[in-house]
Amino acid sequence: MEITQERVGSFTAVALKGRMDAGTSKSVEDYLMKLIDGGEHCLLVDFAQLEYISSVGLRVLILAAKKVKPLQGSVVVCALQPTIKQVFEVAGFTTIFKVYSTRADAIAGLG
Repeated sequence: MEITQERVGSFTAVALKGRMDAGTSKSVEDYLMKLIDGGEHCLLVDFAQLEYISSVGLRVLILAAKKVKPLQGSVVVCALQPTIKQVFEVAGFTTIFKVYSTRADAIAGLG
């Protein structure tokens, strides 16, 4: 799992590359929690290069969203691959998270 970040306006964009499963989700969770604890409350998670997400990976996103909510923050996602988008839809995550088709759409939408 590769994780990169960059500042995009008022959001921190976090790009994930690889697989987010039982073996890698803990590193993503630690990374996101460190960002949130460091004062980042608005996160854009870019899934353009994520190949797979398991239920453990979905749990990480819920944890991050729950942690930023009382801080008036948010977690949004973009560029879901078709199989990951299907997982999000089946799990009902498209009603929990704002989902953008592309990173550019997310940046424009978050303005």
